[in-house]
Amino acid sequence: MKPILPVFVLMIFSIYVRAATVDTVEIYSNAMHRSIKTVIITPTANPSSPKKFPVMYLLHGAFGSYANWITKVPHIKALADQYQIMIVCPDGGYTSWYFDSPVDSNYQYETFVAKEVPAYTDAHYPTIPNRKGRVITGLSMGGHGGLFLAFRHSDLFSACGSMSGALHVTVIKQKYDVEKRLGDTAINRKYWHDWSVLNVIDQYPKDSIAITMDCGTEDKVIAMNRAVHEKMLRLHIPHEYTERPGEHNWAYWSNAIDYQFLFFRKHFDKMSAE
Repeated sequence: MKPILPVFVLMIFSIYVRAATVDTVEIYSNAMHRSIKTVIITPTANPSSPKKFPVMYLLHGAFGSYANWITKVPHIKALADQYQIMIVCPDGGYTSWYFDSPVDSNYQYETFVAKEVPAYTDAHYPTIPNRKGRVITGLSMGGHGGLFLAFRHSDLFSACGSMSGALHVTVIKQKYDVEKRLGDTAINRKYWHDWSVLNVIDQYPKDSIAITMDCGTEDKVIAMNRAVHEKMLRLHIPHEYTERPGEHNWAYWSNAIDYQFLFFRKHFDKMSAE
């Protein structure tokens, strides 16, 4: 009988060394004339998988930062390995709403997140450098950013998502700095109307986008999510929508991200088969 101990030790060692790599980089923004921190998680490649990875751009919420996802939900490293998806978590500003602010040149986060970060990532990491290999999602303000940026840049992203998204910024006029990004509600009425996801979806792009949305049933933003879901149904926009028990907190998001990874992995598989 052959000894099994060396084989067992080898198996444990293989499992141990298989771990996604986490980098914190500074990406220079030409739009804002400064360097901005971003977390990039590169999965350990399966021997049978391609050398280039699809990328999930994963956005934080208001009052958050680039480090939120990796510190609050560290198991996203295991998800990156499991699904062979690179994760990029850019800093989206304290309350940028992922807009290119028409009133504050220091807040040009639509350009930074949608264009400058993917350009840097594609130049420095083994990515699939086209829309078929890019998706974008996030929580709360980042959920708004995921849908907002994907609809406006469907040439760059083939799918998008939202977890507990604050999807109707037109009615968010206190505490969350929307007025600081968009300016006076009368003078800049068009921005207040057109840049809310509830209205952005009126312009469904010619390039079809896969969409997933979810929200906790006890969440304060549930009404916004239901409104966007119902409007998408009226407009015949294909999407997946889920409500689960939960509130607007990390306990909910640490669970929701598992489902989003599965959705996007299936999406990438479909893209690669086309």
